[in-house]
Amino acid sequence: MATWGGVRYMKSWLHFFRKCEGSASKTFKVVGGTPLTGKLVLVPAILTSSALCYLAARRHKFGAVYALKRQKDVLESSALKLTSRERRFIKFASVEHQGQLYMTTQDFIESITEAEPRPRLKRRILLPRDLDHFYAVTPRASKSTTHMFRDLHDTGIISYTEYLFLLSVLTKPATGFRIAFNMFDTDGNERVSRTEFLVLEKIFSHARRERRGSGGATDAEGLYDLDRDPQERVSILRGVRSDEDVEDDILQHKKKVNTTLLVHFFGPKGDHELSYDEFKQFMENLQEEVLEIEFQEFAKGYHKISEVEFAKILLRYTYLRPDQYDLYIDRLVERMEETSLRGVTFEEFRDFCSFLNQLEDFAIAMRMYTMADQPISQEEFHRAVRICTGKALSDHVVDTVFCIFDEDGDGQLSYKEFIGFMKERRQRGFKTTPRTTGWQAFKYCVKQEMRTST
Repeated sequence: MATWGGVRYMKSWLHFFRKCEGSASKTFKVVGGTPLTGKLVLVPAILTSSALCYLAARRHKFGAVYALKRQKDVLESSALKLTSRERRFIKFASVEHQGQLYMTTQDFIESITEAEPRPRLKRRILLPRDLDHFYAVTPRASKSTTHMFRDLHDTGIISYTEYLFLLSVLTKPATGFRIAFNMFDTDGNERVSRTEFLVLEKIFSHARRERRGSGGATDAEGLYDLDRDPQERVSILRGVRSDEDVEDDILQHKKKVNTTLLVHFFGPKGDHELSYDEFKQFMENLQEEVLEIEFQEFAKGYHKISEVEFAKILLRYTYLRPDQYDLYIDRLVERMEETSLRGVTFEEFRDFCSFLNQLEDFAIAMRMYTMADQPISQEEFHRAVRICTGKALSDHVVDTVFCIFDEDGDGQLSYKEFIGFMKERRQRGFKTTPRTTGWQAFKYCVKQEMRTST
């Protein structure tokens, strides 16, 4: 209604302006008998039309954000303080169905690769025919690919609970896939049913309630620990079997809706049971798809990125001031010789990110050196990575990493700094504020322009 009101205002303005333009083509007599062309008569017409246009724009703007303001009012009236994950989900969710917010598959990709969502006037209200179309285009678990989310684009929906699950998938090492599968396989038959998977919603509802009271099962962001002790997990599952234990608000509803993930895993009728191989393939494909998107953002269609671009990917989610950020980039540029600038392939980038998913194991291995007050050389770094992942990183990637994080240039890694930055990098998508804003952003852009123009 607000948008239609803005259109009516604009039509009224156009009609008024045309009348003024027609009458202004005639000659008018003013005091003293001096003829005055109609152009001067247009001055008040233009002023009036500008005022009408401004009012129409304001009315249109207020109408466009009404739905978002309404959701914000609902959230602010809630007694439960929102976590950064909840705030980010609400910020990027672009569709709504029966009062519940959902992300599209494209929204999810943007939430972990962009600082801000795409501009939109308001959330789209989904109708039953929209959901039917989504179900029809969703591939089955056996057809999972590394471009499924990109292919679906805006023809898939993800609930808040599934959003948390997908985030945990992105940071899960390959060794943790079986643990995650067993989390859902409550009867131990090596298959996961739709009913077993939906227990996840009750677990996260249980975690949200704990944030109101005793706490203990959740992390600082209110996310339930999926890898906690199995016996403790079973006891909690027994306590959240009923639908009454599910929160009923804009993030979760007791009434179940077939989402893209449910249809992909269990089919439109929910009668398919998910095997471990299908589950593992989905997790691997999702991790690789997100990495491909990040890589291609810098590669621009080429099969390599520069060492500086690799550094920018590693530092993009860190809490650095612009001048600190520039210090690391400048350090890399100064230390890398022309002959060693051969670029980083996607395979090298993917292997390094897989290593980051096992950062805790690497930190344990490295702690032996730091406790003994021993510096970490490239040889020890290589050895620790092989022990933790079973794979070797390329010499060029390790050399690039040392160029970035070796503070004094002695060939030794600044361990604490490296671990801290890589943890921030791994938790991509939770920086709600862009790295450069305001005056700092202006200075950063000027410096970048000066650097590229010389």
